Amino acid sequence: MNTIANNIKLRLSLREPLQEALDIVAKLSDDLTLDKVPDNQDEAIEFLKNELDKVKNSFTTCTNFQRDFPSIAFSIATGVGKTRLMGACIAYLYLHKGIKNFFVLAPNLTIYDKLIEDFGNPAYHKYVFNGISEFVHNRPVIITGDNYNQQGNLFKDGEIRINIFNISKFNSDNKGQKKGGIALAPKIKRLSEYLGQSYWEYLSGIQDLVILMDEAHRYHADASKNAINELKPILGLELTATPFDEKGQQFKNVVYEYSLAQALTDGTFVKNPAIATRKNFKRGDLSDKEIEIIKLEDAISIHQDTKTELEIYSKNNGVKLVKPFILVVCKDISHAREVYDLINSDEFYEGEYKGKVLQIDSSTKKEEEIEKQFLSLESPDNEIEIVIHVNMLKEGWDVTNLYTIVPLRAANAAVLVEQTIGRGLRLPYDGKRTGVDKIDKLTVVAHENFEAVIAAAQDPNSVLNKMSFIEIPEEDLRTKTEVVTSKPIIEQKLENEQIEVNKIENKDNQQKAQNSLDAKKAIINSLPDFNSLPEVRRVEDLNKEEVKRKVIRQIEKKLNEGQGNLFTADIVKEAEATYEKIVASYKENIIEIPRMDLVLGEVTATFNHFDLDTTYFNYQALEQEIIRMGLKDKSVETLKAKSSGSYGNPVKMIIAELIDYPEIDYDDNADLLYHLATQAYNNIEENIDKKENILQAIFQFKSAIADKIYLQMKANFSLSTPDYVAPRVYPFTKIEQWNFSVLVNAGYKDYRDVVTPTIMVPKYVFRGFEKACHFEYKFDSKTEQDLAFVLENDKKVLKWLRPAANQFRIYWDNNSKRYEPDFIIETEDTIYMVEPKSSANMQDPDVLAKKEAAIKYCKYATEFTSQNSGKPWKYLLVPHNEISRTINFDLLIAKFL
Repeated sequence: MNTIANNIKLRLSLREPLQEALDIVAKLSDDLTLDKVPDNQDEAIEFLKNELDKVKNSFTTCTNFQRDFPSIAFSIATGVGKTRLMGACIAYLYLHKGIKNFFVLAPNLTIYDKLIEDFGNPAYHKYVFNGISEFVHNRPVIITGDNYNQQGNLFKDGEIRINIFNISKFNSDNKGQKKGGIALAPKIKRLSEYLGQSYWEYLSGIQDLVILMDEAHRYHADASKNAINELKPILGLELTATPFDEKGQQFKNVVYEYSLAQALTDGTFVKNPAIATRKNFKRGDLSDKEIEIIKLEDAISIHQDTKTELEIYSKNNGVKLVKPFILVVCKDISHAREVYDLINSDEFYEGEYKGKVLQIDSSTKKEEEIEKQFLSLESPDNEIEIVIHVNMLKEGWDVTNLYTIVPLRAANAAVLVEQTIGRGLRLPYDGKRTGVDKIDKLTVVAHENFEAVIAAAQDPNSVLNKMSFIEIPEEDLRTKTEVVTSKPIIEQKLENEQIEVNKIENKDNQQKAQNSLDAKKAIINSLPDFNSLPEVRRVEDLNKEEVKRKVIRQIEKKLNEGQGNLFTADIVKEAEATYEKIVASYKENIIEIPRMDLVLGEVTATFNHFDLDTTYFNYQALEQEIIRMGLKDKSVETLKAKSSGSYGNPVKMIIAELIDYPEIDYDDNADLLYHLATQAYNNIEENIDKKENILQAIFQFKSAIADKIYLQMKANFSLSTPDYVAPRVYPFTKIEQWNFSVLVNAGYKDYRDVVTPTIMVPKYVFRGFEKACHFEYKFDSKTEQDLAFVLENDKKVLKWLRPAANQFRIYWDNNSKRYEPDFIIETEDTIYMVEPKSSANMQDPDVLAKKEAAIKYCKYATEFTSQNSGKPWKYLLVPHNEISRTINFDLLIAKFL
């Protein structure tokens, strides 16, 4: 087990593909010599052959270094984190091998600037060495293409040096120049006043220089290759998403590949790309300009939908708000200006996007304001929602909030699939998918070449080879949505009361009413903070005098914070007078949902006790010999070696080998290890010809003995099924607000309305509830709307709730997902958690896993409430075809409890 590599993986939170790549670097850094290639040509050829053989032994895909030094390539999909892997490799080679000198090559100015921040700025949110404690007090010195001739501390002991160069700068500084007709050495090869030699000579003379090549496909041209070869590094690490040189030839030194197709199949680290066209689209007699307008309109529709989903996700999960934008690809600069003028005009969506569009190409790139807006596209403060470009977005443009791409030029389908899409695959939330389809999706609007793009994407040789395809119904293009918040009834009533207070004309009366309202708000906002007090076991306990005093003290403290409230004394007095009444109102308008974090325990691995099959444990000690050769006469003789016999305890020797296997923990398996190692020893001793050689035989074959024991241990290995950990339970929690989208026009329905076709139900917000904990809800299906109808009109039901996404903390699927119940229903004697589900999916593994989690929640909730005079909790999983508006709730309880 490589503890240094494992620590780096944990500290840098490396994703699985990057962990695998780092393991390869760790292995090869041990296998390779890590010396400079000899200057003698014949010796150099032999040296490189031997080094290549070492790599080929483990990685048959590496058949040629393709450079004058050992260099290995990693083909890793865009968006997975190649820069973080470079940081991990630097940290590992320093910590494990003591290598202090690194040379990082960037293919263009954009990546060059980004890498300087990534490697050199600890305050930068993407700093690659965050978590590497050894680099906190010994920060790597960053030497760049702009300051290399000013470095005066290059020989400081213990210093880690990372040289970062832009390849174009590197090449230009490596070219000779003329001045006054006199030939000058290339700038990088001229004398340095600090070093007393050229920087080039200094670099090429370093004995431990490792070169890392970002976007390595850019450094296979002869000029780049020759310049890099002259540096004479001991090792090259090449990273690229497209391992092909400028002639289309595949790299011959790839040791690891994690392709975009694999990333898409895994469904974790990149957006899911989709191609969209308008439903029933036909080109017919449409002009190019008309098609462009249709595509732009469709892109806006998709963009607004995505924007809404991101806002809802942000509010529901308490995470940063991501502002999406559209990328429009134009044919040339004049075309880009024409599209810019259209979008930025009053005619385009009534001027809604004026000031929110940016044209970025060679004619605008150097304008300071445009450059500033372009570089800050991820910032929520940046108002740009549409970027128009002409061939300006190459590697290194790694924004995470690009969600919609509109190619207006006549793009080759394969080029569109393999290049343009790559610019938008990065994910905004920690580089992982959220599980919300629209937030995890990148959409390319491609009408006239829709079929061609599909064919290109489905080509077995496509880098994607896995895409989804969607058609936009025309009616969706005419709808516009906005985000609305449905607050719990108790909060909504206070907002309504505020409106009435604002209408009071007499200032004294208005202030008195405001103080009364502020007292109510303060109490309502404070009550959930006191659910963890030992004396509070249900909502009624909030009326205890000692609890009331604590609540009032907290209210007074908050009112006095900052500049304070002029009316604190009046508000506190009002709060004391109305406290019991507000608590009663609070209880009346909530369901007492016990608060708990329900999480699964860890999976435990167990080696079961067993007796060793010793059939093949027959080892005889080998003769130990010394070979001696004369330096002058080359004579060879063999001498017999005699052992001192100090091998140590034979059983412990075997155990020491066994615990090198990462799955075997000594503390957990000590008894079994001693049992097996002793059985192995006893059997070898019984069958050995010379008993006095037993220790020597164990010493010589300890690795083979441990391997045979390990194989049998694996056959007796089991994983426990994790159970839910008993949680700490609190008596109640606040009812969370809902955030959802609604159609701007005609987006509301009465819950009693019959919606046709039923597929339209999820589009509407429903109102008119009298028993619910909110005034407004959305439903995912007609079944859910029908169940709401039943609950509102069933006398048995006192209150019901459609919980918001963050109402419960119930986790499942190894704690990677949170279960969100559909309905909570309170009756006179019980509280029910109810999940309507398609009858076809009742035995689906995910459904059953969520059911198990829900039942556990109900169990722990009931254990708590039964001790505190509360109501028991029960779970119902109901097939959709059992729910209609004509049933009553008792029938569902009788059939599915």
